[in-house]
Amino acid sequence: MAWIHLVAGLALLEYIFFIYLVGKARGTFGVKAPATTGHEIFERYFRVQMNTLELIVVFLPALALAAQYWDPRWVAAIGALFPIGRAIYLRSYVADPASRSLGYTLSVVPIAVMLIGAGVGVLRALIGF
Repeated sequence: MAWIHLVAGLALLEYIFFIYLVGKARGTFGVKAPATTGHEIFERYFRVQMNTLELIVVFLPALALAAQYWDPRWVAAIGALFPIGRAIYLRSYVADPASRSLGYTLSVVPIAVMLIGAGVGVLRALIGF
């Protein structure tokens, strides 16, 4: 399970870094809290952070559930695509929101694969095949 914990920890550290970037953008672009609008580039950083939050609440349980039924090394390898996808998403969304597709796909597909894998694992355990 150490590989699972490593991937989960990396995803959480990345999210904390995104929070830092939003705070930095607030200062750079003069967007005072609690405002969440005011400068387009700040809003892009904020949207990346919020979109990551929306996904991480599904990613972490999917990672843990899939690792209960499948080899944790393989699940961790699949899960590692999430922080990679989020990094790509950050770069592309801040540069041009229309170019975010690859990063988004690399974030969502591993979640779907792990959820399907967890579902299959549960069914296998319940019906014994």
